[in-house]
Amino acid sequence: MADFLLEIGLDEIPARMIAGAEAELGRRVHDLLTRERLLGAGAKVTTYSTPRRLAVVVEDVLAGQADTEEKLTGPSWKVAFKDGVPTAAAEAFAKKAGVAVAALEKVTNAKGEYVGATVKRQGRAAAELLAGELPKEVLGLYWAKNMYWRAGKPERFVRPVRWIVALLDAAVVNLEIAGIAAGNLSRGHRILHGDHAVDLASPKSYVETLRAAKVVVDVAERRQTIRKALDKVTRTVAGARWREDEPLIETVVHLTEWPTVILGNFEQEYLALPEEVLVTVMRDHQKYFAAEGPDGKLLPHFLTVLNIQVDEEGEATIRHGNQKVLRARFKDARFFWDFDQKVSLADRVENLKNVTFQKELGSYAWKTEQNLRIAQVLDLAVKAAGVAFDEAALLKATELAKTDLTTELVKEFTELQGIIGGLYAESQGLGESVGKAIYSQYAPASTDDAIPATVEGQLLGLADRIQTITAMFGIGSAPTGSKDPFALRRAANAIVKILAESELPLTLSDVLDASGTEQANKEHVAAFLRERLSFYLKDVRGFAYDVVNAVLAAGADDVRDAIARAEALTAVRGSEDFAAISAAFKRIKNILRQAEEKKFAVGSPKDATLSAEAQQLNDAAEALAPEVAKLRQQRAYGEALALIAALRPAVDAFFDKVMVLDPDATVRGAHLGLIDGVLRGFSGIADFSEIVAG
Repeated sequence: MADFLLEIGLDEIPARMIAGAEAELGRRVHDLLTRERLLGAGAKVTTYSTPRRLAVVVEDVLAGQADTEEKLTGPSWKVAFKDGVPTAAAEAFAKKAGVAVAALEKVTNAKGEYVGATVKRQGRAAAELLAGELPKEVLGLYWAKNMYWRAGKPERFVRPVRWIVALLDAAVVNLEIAGIAAGNLSRGHRILHGDHAVDLASPKSYVETLRAAKVVVDVAERRQTIRKALDKVTRTVAGARWREDEPLIETVVHLTEWPTVILGNFEQEYLALPEEVLVTVMRDHQKYFAAEGPDGKLLPHFLTVLNIQVDEEGEATIRHGNQKVLRARFKDARFFWDFDQKVSLADRVENLKNVTFQKELGSYAWKTEQNLRIAQVLDLAVKAAGVAFDEAALLKATELAKTDLTTELVKEFTELQGIIGGLYAESQGLGESVGKAIYSQYAPASTDDAIPATVEGQLLGLADRIQTITAMFGIGSAPTGSKDPFALRRAANAIVKILAESELPLTLSDVLDASGTEQANKEHVAAFLRERLSFYLKDVRGFAYDVVNAVLAAGADDVRDAIARAEALTAVRGSEDFAAISAAFKRIKNILRQAEEKKFAVGSPKDATLSAEAQQLNDAAEALAPEVAKLRQQRAYGEALALIAALRPAVDAFFDKVMVLDPDATVRGAHLGLIDGVLRGFSGIADFSEIVAG
């Protein structure tokens, strides 16, 4: 057994791309070794990465493949041999199998006598296989953006490849990637180790050898180092704590090889700016962590993660430089804040005519008009259901929602669109309801985010997103495959999440109908929203795929109702009775499908005298149907499913004793009518035939 190390050295990789590439490289190496039968019983794959490298260490790799023996079967013996003499067919088979004609054997099976051959294949050495196959796996990595860097050469990668390490224990694997031959030399930290070569003795010494060269290759270790350093540095300010920011943690983890943290300060006067502005400047533009007090309010301090270790003098110099940059950014933000306030949001509505929403559709003034029309329809629907909210605030927020796109602050800090509009609205006395709705119009930005807290914000978010989706579908810009340039999937995810997690009395159809899109387009968008609901139920709520399929097959226009049915179905699916009923419903569907293919007529149970078992099922179904319907109306799905499961004895007896497709057409039609009625009568909660027996 041996350990294997692969390290790909590169110019600095964009931080956002590293984690995915590290995981994919690990999978590719594992799958290659599995496919080639090179993993031992104790095999373990560990991945590493820094901004300048991707690495995989595999423990327990076999020295080579085991030899194999394979039995091949060829043409019939009579065809291969005539009077004991081999024919052209025998010779062709022997050549294909790689054996002499004399080595061919007679194989007897149920079909007769055939020519056979035993082929022995010698296993290949691990080093040979890795040298031949690994370059293709590495160059096959997916990158959101990649580049050519060698003139006239075909390979593309995220950044130029600078070095390759490939070791089986201490031996170099003779492979080449993008013109770079593998060796045992890595590189240390650019500054702290002078970017000098690092001699790697074996895969086992990889982590510690790189650590000695001031490179922490373990991502989890760097993450922990950064968190501890943030804690330690923040404790130098009494009562302070750094503001938790998981995405920023992940960013700086992938920006550093030897992380350290320093504390910086800024003038108290800048705290007069909204903290959303201050945090955005620090986090999104400078990769700084904000500091806050026990009350959660910002303090005039920041923390920055460095990729270098410095002495006190160097730290002071770096702190001064960072403070100077941040001060300039804050000064710009304060200027824009004051400058923008000279023009009210209401006076900016006209300016939206000069801001393009989409070149084939029109300006944001056009989009605002469309959003208003949709918001008014949703307004009426929600009001009719008795939900209390501020109608005037909703319409005013919709009218002004996009006006902050004309402000200097949003032009400079685009991440703040919507947020700035909400802050300006409250600052200009338009009211809390208007401000909150505008502020939260882009929430949720992901499935992890909270939905808008107010009805006005929820309705504005729905109107804005369904307008965008239907308009883009209308001009043929629906998402295709992995391409979604207008983030329509994210918009649809938000619609589903708002309907799922709010108390709005709206269905997916209500939202889609409010858009007023034409019927052909509506059908495509409806299918798109349904697919996003499926994603939400499976990937966000964690329901099993067959439960989701069963619920959607029974209709899922009401998102919260679909969730309730999925929860009830999940609770009972493991019971023996329900598993049997699900299997029976699948059988019923198959029988009805066969009957349709054979053009058998579906009649009524009253058309013929039923057998005792058929009558028993009919009576049980008729007795339970009203109770199940009542429970469905009350959304007491758990109780309804328990009643449906109680049909099991009657269903079992029916299928044990009754020939459904009876030769007598009248009896057959009565049977088909009976099971069709059972299927339709009890499939309103879910299509039980979709449940997979486990």
